[in-house]
Amino acid sequence: MEHSIEFFTQDVGMPALNFDLVRGTLNSLVEHHGFGCGPLSVVFCDNSYLLKVNQQFLDHDYYTDIITFNYSSKRIISGDLFISTEMVKENAERFGNLFSSELSRVIIHGVLHLLGYDDHSESDIKEMRKQEDLWLAYIDTY
Repeated sequence: MEHSIEFFTQDVGMPALNFDLVRGTLNSLVEHHGFGCGPLSVVFCDNSYLLKVNQQFLDHDYYTDIITFNYSSKRIISGDLFISTEMVKENAERFGNLFSSELSRVIIHGVLHLLGYDDHSESDIKEMRKQEDLWLAYIDTY
């Protein structure tokens, strides 16, 4: 199956990231969970754009680092990940992480949502973080 993970920008520059490595890691993550990868768009934007998306589509009036729209069916994941690179940069500084590492974590986080992971309860958050750390290690070692 042809994997179609594409990266786009909305009024921000394309972030410095090894897109081939991230794409390969995401494909491995998806396949490891027994899924195939359909169309997946990662859209980099700023805080104000993501706030508008949050208000318009989710009726939420707050800033966030990522919004995931899930179009998956059966065993094929598909969706749109909207990521505020502004918020990711702020979080990287707050947590003492490299921007590229924090950005990769957020992308992985979005794909984990597409795979059915949630982050509402404390145990869900713990499992989500464990999976993020596991798959982020593939990117951060290169």
